[in-house]
Amino acid sequence: MSIRSLVLAGALAVAVGGPVAAADRAALVQESRAAIMALAETLKGELMAAIQAGDPVGAIAICNERAAELADQVSTDRGLTVGRTSDRSRSPDNRPDAFEAEVLRRFAARAAAGEPLATMDHAAWVATRNGQEFRYMKAIPAQELCLTCHGSEIAPEVKARLDALYPSDRATGYGPGELRGAFTVRRPW
Repeated sequence: MSIRSLVLAGALAVAVGGPVAAADRAALVQESRAAIMALAETLKGELMAAIQAGDPVGAIAICNERAAELADQVSTDRGLTVGRTSDRSRSPDNRPDAFEAEVLRRFAARAAAGEPLATMDHAAWVATRNGQEFRYMKAIPAQELCLTCHGSEIAPEVKARLDALYPSDRATGYGPGELRGAFTVRRPW
């Protein structure tokens, strides 16, 4: 995929294909945020329910199985593709493509400069083999809930299950508030 982007520090710009009306840009960003919120709230709710029920090992199944189902459902409902990625992914299905890897690097630099992750996002139009595509990413800060499976101190039974499911797991060692990854949205334009 050839990626050309003029987006710097989270500003929205047209990379290819001429200007896009400001109303279209705003609508796409708003749709993307709403889709991400739908996925994030549902996923977080299911994770919290499993952990509050005293089943952190069972919560692993939420991310392992349900997260993809939930992302597919939100994608279908909203007519776009929603997912998650990280530069330290647990699942091979969530590895970043070149565009996502670059945005994650920018998020990390912005966070290092003091910008809060909770409000950090990035939108752009990129060229693909099939034409233009709108891309949107929203940073995911590691929350206390996330640290049950992604932190530095993971319960032995949780660690054993993670090792069984993800032998090449790189998604541990996070602290509260660190950049865990990003939600992603793709939409052909």
